[in-house]
Amino acid sequence: MPRVLAVDPGTKRLGLALSDPSGKIAFPYEVVVFGKLEQALKRVRAIAIEEGVERIVVGLPVGLSGKAGASAEKARELASKLRQATGLEVVEWDERLTTVGAARAMHEGGVRAREQRGRVDKVAATLLLQAYLEGTAA
Repeated sequence: MPRVLAVDPGTKRLGLALSDPSGKIAFPYEVVVFGKLEQALKRVRAIAIEEGVERIVVGLPVGLSGKAGASAEKARELASKLRQATGLEVVEWDERLTTVGAARAMHEGGVRAREQRGRVDKVAATLLLQAYLEGTAA
């Protein structure tokens, strides 16, 4: 499996996670804080090149009912812009409850809520990526 980069989308931050070279294990990578989306796209492109990424997974925030709302539409727009910026395959993947799960895991690990800001995004991206890797394993 190729090296995969996951993006947990937000309006001010993108949480990033990267798979190991074998494409089996997800690791937290970085949180990209941005003012303009173009800044974030450039950073993701640079990371993809530096790390030899062959595929990007963008978290698609779908409600518990399975319906996609405004946030999902913004995630789809991000996925489209990432395809253009990187030239890579970009997959949209259901990220239901990844941020909630990341915050819970960090809390259980002793990380206070105030310290979670910014860090929770890359942990959520890691949960997203691990789910993707396990869901696509042959």
